[in-house]
Amino acid sequence: MGFELFIGGRYLRAKQKQAFISLITILSTAGVAVGVMALIVVIAVMAGFEADLKSRILGGQSQVILKRHGGAFTQYRQVLREVEQIEGVEAATPFILSQIILRAKHGASGAVLRGIDPKSAGRVMTTLQQVNLPDPATVEAPSKDIPEIPGIVLGRELARNLGVVEGDVIYLISPRGPLSPIGHVPAMKQFRVTGFFESGMYDYDQTFAFINIIDAQKIMRMGNSVTGLDIRVTDIYDAGNVAQKITAKLKFPFWAIDWMQMNRNLFKALKLERKVMFIILTLIILVAAFNIASSLIMMVLGKTRDIAILKAMGATEASIRKIFVFNGMVIGTVGTLLGLGLGLIVCFLLKHINVHELAGDIYYFTTSLPVKLELINVVSIIAAALVICFLATLYPARQASKLNPIEAIRYG
Repeated sequence: MGFELFIGGRYLRAKQKQAFISLITILSTAGVAVGVMALIVVIAVMAGFEADLKSRILGGQSQVILKRHGGAFTQYRQVLREVEQIEGVEAATPFILSQIILRAKHGASGAVLRGIDPKSAGRVMTTLQQVNLPDPATVEAPSKDIPEIPGIVLGRELARNLGVVEGDVIYLISPRGPLSPIGHVPAMKQFRVTGFFESGMYDYDQTFAFINIIDAQKIMRMGNSVTGLDIRVTDIYDAGNVAQKITAKLKFPFWAIDWMQMNRNLFKALKLERKVMFIILTLIILVAAFNIASSLIMMVLGKTRDIAILKAMGATEASIRKIFVFNGMVIGTVGTLLGLGLGLIVCFLLKHINVHELAGDIYYFTTSLPVKLELINVVSIIAAALVICFLATLYPARQASKLNPIEAIRYG
């Protein structure tokens, strides 16, 4: 390849009269660089969104949920012990789930009520480790005539919507009140705000309210029943298999669902968006590849006599093809490396500089732009760019190798 590399290198250093070809070469290199940079930055940001979203979802909800067909069940302590013995289960905690209305001095709002066991809930969901819910047995009444007021923890955004602060008293209105001739009538009970829940995910923070599971059983008139069990597994990506093991062991009417199934539509949409963005931004590299092909074709036209002389001196068609493939791949490789460097710099800036605060009600986040560089994505982008540039060199190289040296010297 020494002869081909030497000739190819000379052709890349265009003379003054071939400055236009040199300009096209520079534009082709810049086009490849811009395309690779855009792909790296966009794919890294989308991967960061997906990873951040997973961490926030798993912080605000369990990795596996166990329920019973037909509603609540009573022997949850026995079921809890059986579940914790299953391989892959790290911890479990009971919960009660219901829709309620919260009323404060300055307004009212619908919410999703979760009755939890403060002692074990933090082992399953990390965002509940600091939840301040006193045990109803330890709550003292202000006086003999005034009953004790249990505690409630509100999502940060939900508290803002209600206009309450820590220590305020609010009313919880439950649809499962006392039974009357017309059915259950709503029940209302006072709760004192003892803290706030913040997962960093806007939808959760504006929806959820937490009370002690004992208080939830009382206000929902569920006796000693629970809605289900929240379960934490040792490997989050093995949650589906653990859910199947739980269902197989407990059998019907129990069923379990993992976090990937609960959020499958969201993650499918994110993966589809990433693939579509990869295809769309690859078109930038494709346009640059057309520029590479154009510059090589013009180079072939300008070097017709040179090619003819080389062939007359014994150069084979394969050698001529290698010369122009080498030229095109140099342009593509330099552009790819420049794009890689620029992409890494932009990702670093986006990750460490607070560019813009995102609106939580639109983007699910309240923090700055997340960025996650994955090696497999970077390698795929570089490989795609080099393959496209290589394909762009084939036609001009083939046309150059097919030149008839006699005709080229006579009429060139």
